[in-house]
Amino acid sequence: MIPFLTAAQVTAALPYPALVDALRAIYTKPVQAPPRHVHQLVAGATPAGPTTLLLMPAWQPDANLGVKLVTVAAGNGARNLPSVHSIYLLFDTATGVPLAMLDGEELTQRRTAAASALAASYLARPDAATLLIVGTGRLAPYLAAAHCSVRALRRVLVWGRSAQGAQALVDRLRRQGLGDTFGGAVTIEVAPDLAIAAGAGDIISCATTSTTPLVHGAWLSGGTHVDLVGGFRPDMREADDALMAAASVFVDTYAGALAEAGDLLQPMATGLLERAAIKAELAELCSGRHSGRSAKSEITVFKSVGSAIQDLCAANLVWAAHLAGAPPAA
Repeated sequence: MIPFLTAAQVTAALPYPALVDALRAIYTKPVQAPPRHVHQLVAGATPAGPTTLLLMPAWQPDANLGVKLVTVAAGNGARNLPSVHSIYLLFDTATGVPLAMLDGEELTQRRTAAASALAASYLARPDAATLLIVGTGRLAPYLAAAHCSVRALRRVLVWGRSAQGAQALVDRLRRQGLGDTFGGAVTIEVAPDLAIAAGAGDIISCATTSTTPLVHGAWLSGGTHVDLVGGFRPDMREADDALMAAASVFVDTYAGALAEAGDLLQPMATGLLERAAIKAELAELCSGRHSGRSAKSEITVFKSVGSAIQDLCAANLVWAAHLAGAPPAA
């Protein structure tokens, strides 16, 4: 039986600095990642919406093949169940031999946050000191930890629709020792007013399911970097047209973002955002084909919808850690 690598094992194997470095490296190597398969399932459909199956494959010819299987059940809230479940299957590419099954949810959260931190290394100002987290859902603490682990931030602000939810996230980040990342120099606070907080943020990281813009271009100071993570459908928005039109826009992959990201597709449909405004994808930043931020006053946006390349990279690290800790074969 192939091993199942738990969420705890995934966490232990993926410290953010190592994961960010591995992502930077894999984007310079040959990796095949076809568009993800999306299937609406009739069984299990509810008035809240259908159950959806997503298949996300990626492989390296001389290494491993991985497939993430994700189910999204819109009606699970009424069942007191999470709406998203996922597992990751890792194979040897050449032989097709199954190697391991991994907890897909922890893998996804960590690689998503690490990809945002990687993009910020090219797009945020080197002197960025204040991070604003917009949203208090499951991904929010991962984003805060990833950004703080790879750069010398001094202040983290948290905004949520619920003041209670924002305070709960602040308390969680403090318990996790986020403020100790740089010798206790990081302060963590609730941001009661989003407009004021956005004006103070050097990096703004959004992870919501909003279908209407939350962050407005008129609020931002010159030089802000905006990380848009939450919207993964054409009907979802986190940034308004003014922000998107004023920014230099970067994406995780052209194929994914131009097919799924409402923050791009909606202003493009009205002519407010030109395709030429999308400067580069993550692979071009990592390979040096695009240098990223070009001026201190430039407003930059990184729009991600997720990539199977990131999943495979993270799974390879978890598998390597498992092999390093496994007893020798009899």
